[in-house]
Amino acid sequence: MHKFLAVMAAGAVLGLQPVAAQEAAPAVTPASQWITLGTHGGPVPHPDRAEPANLLLTSNEVYLVDVGDGAANQMARAGVPLARLSGVFISHLHFDHTGGLGAVLGLRFQTEAQNTLTIYGPPGTRQLVDGLIASMRPGGEAGYGVPGEAVHDPAAGIAVVEWRGGETAVVGGMTVRNVENTHYSFTADSPQYGRYASLSFRFDLPDRSILYTGDTAPSAAVDQLGQGADLLVAEMIDLDGLLSAMGPTRGDSPGGPPSILLEHLRTHHITPAQIGEMAAFMEVGEVVVTHLVIGNAGREAWRRYEAEIGEHYDGVVTIAQDLDGF
Repeated sequence: MHKFLAVMAAGAVLGLQPVAAQEAAPAVTPASQWITLGTHGGPVPHPDRAEPANLLLTSNEVYLVDVGDGAANQMARAGVPLARLSGVFISHLHFDHTGGLGAVLGLRFQTEAQNTLTIYGPPGTRQLVDGLIASMRPGGEAGYGVPGEAVHDPAAGIAVVEWRGGETAVVGGMTVRNVENTHYSFTADSPQYGRYASLSFRFDLPDRSILYTGDTAPSAAVDQLGQGADLLVAEMIDLDGLLSAMGPTRGDSPGGPPSILLEHLRTHHITPAQIGEMAAFMEVGEVVVTHLVIGNAGREAWRRYEAEIGEHYDGVVTIAQDLDGF
């Protein structure tokens, strides 16, 4: 792991050639980059961490993997132009993972990005994107306020691909596989059963493979998908730390967190020990922990998280910060 140096890394990954490149140098596949744009987990904004979002930079393309609020600004901080964005992968439809998509679409539209942007996500993604495009139409029609200005369609250049889990696709120069994970646990009598899914992704690139859990509880399907991956990017919850930060009152619930939220937090996320078990079973090369649902816990807690993961996994573990690069 290293701190992401925006201009240097972006130049290397996007294929910019060094000035004094030797003519006889052998062809080398540029290394991919995974950048944790936002490492906070949950819908409550954090003063020091952005909402969940990641960048996957291949030899010549740029992808967002989840797109929390502020993702476009975080891309700018990482030195990666929004116009280079080729696609977006959405793991599930919780707002902390989708809140920045409207800005990405709107700013691409206003700056007249020319390439097609493909958005891959679970069922409901098309409805989400259609709604965001509808919200862009008034601003698009107003334009720059110049009489006679042509009105452009904000839907132009936007494609949506919905996945239910179990698909394999070639995207750019990589193979992408996905499975449905256990972040949702709808039963057969639930109206949402079969209509929505939460996905984990595996990206097989020329230089390595990356398993992104998205939000999930322990999942046999995710364990199998991640077998032998070089990099595991995993979410994490510290429930005690989170509840301590919430305190005895919580806005709309004077008696404390509502029971349905507690059930979700306890059963739909993974703890440090569970990350260690997952990483050991997968036999991954390295672990990056992000989407930190940890309340106000700071660096003093990181050693505990790393130790709990290390009880089961003896590889490299990094508790990510915003704009870290791997």
